Amino acid sequence: MNNSRPKVRLSRALGIPLTRKCVKYFERRPFPPGVHGRARRKTSDYQVRLLEKQRLRHQYNVSESQLRRAYDDAHRGTGKTGETMVVLLERRLDATVQRAGLARTIYQARQLVAHGHFTVDGRKVDRPSYRLKPGQVIAVRESSRTKPPFLLAAASAHVDGPTPPYLETALAELRTTVLREPLRSEIPVVCDEQLVVEFYAR
Repeated sequence: MNNSRPKVRLSRALGIPLTRKCVKYFERRPFPPGVHGRARRKTSDYQVRLLEKQRLRHQYNVSESQLRRAYDDAHRGTGKTGETMVVLLERRLDATVQRAGLARTIYQARQLVAHGHFTVDGRKVDRPSYRLKPGQVIAVRESSRTKPPFLLAAASAHVDGPTPPYLETALAELRTTVLREPLRSEIPVVCDEQLVVEFYAR
């Protein structure tokens, strides 16, 4: 999803920093943008659920239709709908590329995947929404390994904390393997997914 809105302004509107670069600006001005950003406003139940849905959507940089599709798939499945929905979003190729440290942000991950720089099990995949399964191997294509973003990735420049336990990543080789499906407790997403479920179930 091509979202040209400034990320710092969007972070302040959502109440969470969307990128590492946004953190310092968000800490300095942790209130919504605009002349009335500091003003107290009454919030309705609908507004609270809408905000939570928008938070989840923008953390994965997906469109409304893609988020709705994830909810529908989770609703048809077994288990808790909210947790399953977040797990399905986390299994996207662009999200996995970011979590593995092969891209700096979800925005860069989406762009790199769409430009065809990655393979899944040896085959080129250029769909950021591609849903990964346990056992699949994601790697940077040989022809792309000398490009600046991947030289930085190989030097661990994009790593923000430990690699998730559901991935086995070899950054020097620009490769990661999906060991299993992630658990909701392992996914670093700021969201009360139950409110998102209530938003769509209304």
